[in-house]
This record gives sequence, structure tokens and C-alpha cells, in this order.
Amino acid sequence: MHPIYFALVGLAAALVAFRMLMRRGRVSATDARRLVADGALLLDVRTPAEFDAGHLEGAQNVAVQQLAAALEGLGPKARPIVVYCQSGMRSRFAAATLRRAGFTAVHDLGPRAAWR
Repeated sequence: MHPIYFALVGLAAALVAFRMLMRRGRVSATDARRLVADGALLLDVRTPAEFDAGHLEGAQNVAVQQLAAALEGLGPKARPIVVYCQSGMRSRFAAATLRRAGFTAVHDLGPRAAWR
């Protein structure tokens, strides 16, 4: 076989692996909506300016940069939390921060657009 074929197959495999890694730990929109309807905290970790420009109904805003200082105000550590941001990078970091702080039911929606 031609070497370009192997390069393309390798690239395709790397892209699939990257997409799987980026979605690891994420919750589906259907499950996120159910969790919120059942009382989960919906946490927007974007900046206050981004939040003010538009956010999901019922969301609480704590910018990811302020999250460590705001942990006590998030309620019981067993309460489910659904976290989101603009692209999914900050929510992933925030979810990891929450888990390290002892929150046991953290669900990463990823980007706000995933709510649809």
C-alpha cells in the first residue's frame, strides 16, 4: 500500500481519539436537562460579561477563574451540578476542580450550544 494511505489512516485514528478524549466525562443535553429539572445546579463558568450577553435559564454564574474561591457557596457536595461554558474547555477544567474539591455528582455539558 502507498505510504500516504497509512498516513491518512493514522490521522483519521488520531482525530477520532482526540474527539473521544474531548467528550470524556460529558453529559448529554437530554440527561443535563433531566438533572436540572430534578434540582441540579446549572453552573455557567464563563465570564460575567459572557453570562450577561446570554445564558441558559436558571444558570448561576461563577467564572472559572473564581471557582476555587466560590466553592462554599455552591451548596452541598452531593448535590448534582451541570457545568457549561462557551466551547467546553473551561467547563472541563471547572468539572475537574469541583471533583477535586469533593463534589460527587459533577456533570460536564461542555459548550452552552450543546443544551439544544
